[in-house]
Amino acid sequence: MSTQAQGVEKTSPDFEVIVIGAGVAGLYQLYRLRERGIPTTVVDAAADLGGTWYHNRYPGCRFDSESYTYGYSFSKELLNEWHWKERFSSQPENLRYLNYVADKFDLRRDMQFNHKVESAHFDDAAALWRLTFTNGRQLSCRFLITGLGLLSAPTMPRVAGIERFKGPSFHTYYWPHEGVELAGKRVAVIGTGATGVQVIAEIADKVGELTVFQRRPNWCAPLHNRPISEQEMNEIRARYDEIFDKCLRSPGGFEHEPDRRGFYEVTREERVALWDRLYDEPGFGIWLANFREIFMDEAANAEFSEYIAERIRRRVNDPAIAEKLIPKDHGFGIQRVPLETRYYEAYNRDNVHLVDIKETPIECITETGIRTSGREYEFDIIVYATGFDAITGTFDRIDIRGSGGQTLRAKWKDGPVTFLGLQVHGFPNLITVAGPQSGSSSTNFPRSIEVGVDWVMALLEFAWQHGYTRIEATPEAEERWTRHVAKMYESVLMRKAKSWFTGYNDNVDGHEHGTIRHLVYNGGAPKYRATLEQVAADGYQGMRFS
Repeated sequence: MSTQAQGVEKTSPDFEVIVIGAGVAGLYQLYRLRERGIPTTVVDAAADLGGTWYHNRYPGCRFDSESYTYGYSFSKELLNEWHWKERFSSQPENLRYLNYVADKFDLRRDMQFNHKVESAHFDDAAALWRLTFTNGRQLSCRFLITGLGLLSAPTMPRVAGIERFKGPSFHTYYWPHEGVELAGKRVAVIGTGATGVQVIAEIADKVGELTVFQRRPNWCAPLHNRPISEQEMNEIRARYDEIFDKCLRSPGGFEHEPDRRGFYEVTREERVALWDRLYDEPGFGIWLANFREIFMDEAANAEFSEYIAERIRRRVNDPAIAEKLIPKDHGFGIQRVPLETRYYEAYNRDNVHLVDIKETPIECITETGIRTSGREYEFDIIVYATGFDAITGTFDRIDIRGSGGQTLRAKWKDGPVTFLGLQVHGFPNLITVAGPQSGSSSTNFPRSIEVGVDWVMALLEFAWQHGYTRIEATPEAEERWTRHVAKMYESVLMRKAKSWFTGYNDNVDGHEHGTIRHLVYNGGAPKYRATLEQVAADGYQGMRFS
């Protein structure tokens, strides 16, 4: 019989560190802890590693970050060995990459899969975190590090009858691993966010009939993907130092840096010349290498948005459909910009139909399809591309209780409060790598993850060297950082968007548009990194050690 079964709680932890999540963040965090020889395990609810690249297997799923800026930078050997096959790599290749990393550095032996965390409670007396899993197991650790995905809590629409449909239906996050037979099928896709855009463009020419149910259109721009030859890959390897230095300098953590000229300092012709060039180039340049004023100035954003609207009109044959695909409630770039491959051209196909559910709302899902206020549709397959409870959603789905039994869900009810996006007062020894209000939530994810993990390792080294067993952010530091994050929203048009950047999701109670949830840090990667460095240089001011 275990000591716990006898009612005696262990006061020595099973592991010094437990990491929740075996995705991009969790793998690197494990690598660094293993490098230091720290007793560690990584737990993940899935059957294998990969995080978002394990779960999201829908057609068209791929990077919209340049592949070679998304991969890890910590190992020269790894950089020299891996050949990215495409400029924007697809999900199967991304999962192969993460498995290659895990196997190369022998990380898998410290991972435990099919371990979904049901609860994580802090034991004040022992200064330990005690985790309970849905499979009944229990583990304890001194430090609990979350590598939870930003977009890993899928949400279904609030529509009656979802369970009634007799055919295959699923959220894109749960696309069947064995694949789906699409040829000749009547397929519905509900949602036109970043995921919906990828799915729709990829399957339009593979299905019998495709009907897209759109609530709010998104501004999209071309991805311009292409293969990477062996020669080009060798050239990329030769300049990796330059590439990663540029990512460190740029606000978004990409190779794309903003145009430093003032929007109004150049002529209209010069602005259009820049936009024409960026629109025809690959990646996020049209968003991130643009004039900074488009993010802050209403008139500048309106002018640029009209430019993009005109490019959309050129690509869609039916003027009425084109207008339905052009957002009218927000400007370009003030919420997440999906990158697409012939998405707009999909609507030129005879077998693709667009239903505006603001005009004819979905009333219910039936046994055979979807009923709107306008008519009833029959389908063989229904795909829900209805997004995620972003950033805090994965935390909310775990019963996390800190000192004195307070719940993280209750503390974050009106929006997250953190110190640096990495610690929360009242939750000692909990470190939220990729948490809300950190640099990772609004920049090129792996670039910010490496910065965050390295800083966390230095923090833990500081604690171990001084014999500390408890680390906690002070309430003053937490309040100061949260206020700073909120203030950063005031200068950007993003504050007006119905976007996951502002915590909007009308499929989640309390997240309907109204009060902004300050989920992301808008100061850019260099400023965030400088802040972390200053906190460390000041002896981790804003944290209490004991």
